Amino acid sequence: QVQLVESGGGLVHSGGSLRLSCAASGQILSIYVMGWYRQAPGKQREFVAQITRDEITTYADSVKGRFTISGNSAVNTVTTTYLRMNSVKPEDTAVYYCYAKSPGRTGMETYWGQGTQVTVSS
Repeated sequence: QVQLVESGGGLVHSGGSLRLSCAASGQILSIYVMGWYRQAPGKQREFVAQITRDEITTYADSVKGRFTISGNSAVNTVTTTYLRMNSVKPEDTAVYYCYAKSPGRTGMETYWGQGTQVTVSS
């Protein structure tokens, strides 16, 4: 089992910046990837960004050039991820969920954090 704890959400003005953090604990020796999804009111959860243990990053088109994901990697694992959010827009308002993928008994398991609210005021 992997436990994830997010922090850093809050209220920010449009055009401002915010940094989210997510720390993994538990069985962290072989986490393959960590990343972020978000869910706005009345909308489906959508992918934001991810980073692999080899530090390969992927972004949604809607955040490219504005958000930067980074992480703390060790041999065969990544244990912490950060999402730097610059030039935020009101449409970035959502609950941001951290996730991690790690091998489990029946295949790759996905773990989720509890979510952190980000609100961008116009």
